[in-house]
Amino acid sequence: MTEILGSIWWMIVALGVLVTFHEFGHFWVARRCGVKVLRFSVGFGKPLWSRRDRHGTEFAIAAIPLGGYVKMLDEAEGNVPAGQLDQAFNRKSVLQRIAIVAAGPIANLLLCVALLWAMFVIGRPDYSATLGQVSGLAAQAGFQTGDRIDRIDEREIRTWMEAIQMLTTAAMDGHDASVEVSTARGSHVSRTLPLSQLPAGFNQENVGGQAGLSWLHQMLPAKVGAVPAGSAADGQILPGDVITAIDGKPVAFFNEIGPEVQALGKRGGAAMVEVDRQGARLALEITPRLTRPPAGGAAYYALGVAPPTEISAAPYDALQRYGPVAAVPMALRETARMTADSLGMIRRMFTGHASVKNVSGPITIAQVANATAKRGVAWFLFFLALVSLSLAIINLLPIPVLDGGHLLYYLIELVKGSPLSERSMAAGQYVGLAMLAGLMGLAFYNDILRLVT
Repeated sequence: MTEILGSIWWMIVALGVLVTFHEFGHFWVARRCGVKVLRFSVGFGKPLWSRRDRHGTEFAIAAIPLGGYVKMLDEAEGNVPAGQLDQAFNRKSVLQRIAIVAAGPIANLLLCVALLWAMFVIGRPDYSATLGQVSGLAAQAGFQTGDRIDRIDEREIRTWMEAIQMLTTAAMDGHDASVEVSTARGSHVSRTLPLSQLPAGFNQENVGGQAGLSWLHQMLPAKVGAVPAGSAADGQILPGDVITAIDGKPVAFFNEIGPEVQALGKRGGAAMVEVDRQGARLALEITPRLTRPPAGGAAYYALGVAPPTEISAAPYDALQRYGPVAAVPMALRETARMTADSLGMIRRMFTGHASVKNVSGPITIAQVANATAKRGVAWFLFFLALVSLSLAIINLLPIPVLDGGHLLYYLIELVKGSPLSERSMAAGQYVGLAMLAGLMGLAFYNDILRLVT
């Protein structure tokens, strides 16, 4: 319940901030163009709070916090007194109307830059792109545990999430990724990850895993949480012991224990299992025991040790922090990078290279809002910046009903020399509503599917 309430609350906060800035963009430019603004509302429905300024504009906070709007004086929406015709939106020049409509998305874009600047000044802690256990295509290409990815396809990589994003887009495009790494020994080498060899229909949400990559901060240490009574290790290995080697082979992570134990079992006989017990190094002679799953399935050899039920998150090993001046170009560069990545993803979805499962709806957004808020102010600022940029891009799509659709109408009017007919604009509105409904339906479907799976 706490998780649900937290998600709802932080989503309301996020939407409140982003919608207010978006609508303020329309409002501010409309005022500068001499348009009378009748209402500035954050939310829809019945106002919970409102007041009027000296210009007669009503500022309101409404009951349904899922958007907002700016209502302007417009002959298309009702009769306008003769003395106020010069303040009507529809009476303004095409360029002025274009400026007013474009101001909303531009406000979200500027907000994105400001939020990223604040994030860089505060400092966002994260994990470096250091590899954990390596297998499959990655192992064949020479990648090793402890490699830190520095660049992918000439782009600098600062965090593991950046690495995932670059590898995912490369896999979607069906080309191999050129990767520069710093090895655990300190040398710098270039390797090629053959993502073009991934099978058709690969899971685009886990490209790294399918290529055989895992991340060091996600690996479980080989620390024992429990030893069931009657198991092979019962009476020798204790909860809290850290397994360091099996039959002379070093062990660093818990998931390395299983394969070594299987090899021991097939060989037969006892082996030395080395553990660290509160700083003391012990060598224990243990014979793996053949175990059959209670639900059926293939038998396997086991020591009978389990990881801890509660596992602490690995400490952050990367920090993106800059001074107030240095953070300005970094925020601009990050905004440009995020814009290019977002537009690239939209293009890939239209061309079929990216799955439509990448479209997220309000449920996922609420969950991410809550998760980032828990991780700290810098992470929540990054989340707000990403959603603000997404709102700017989506609103500029040439879909009637959205700002981009209105801009398309005005551009046609600018070229044509006269407005589109009311019939054409009405038809466009119906098409836009249908497209928007389809997009929202897809987003909700993906959200529900994620919850179910």
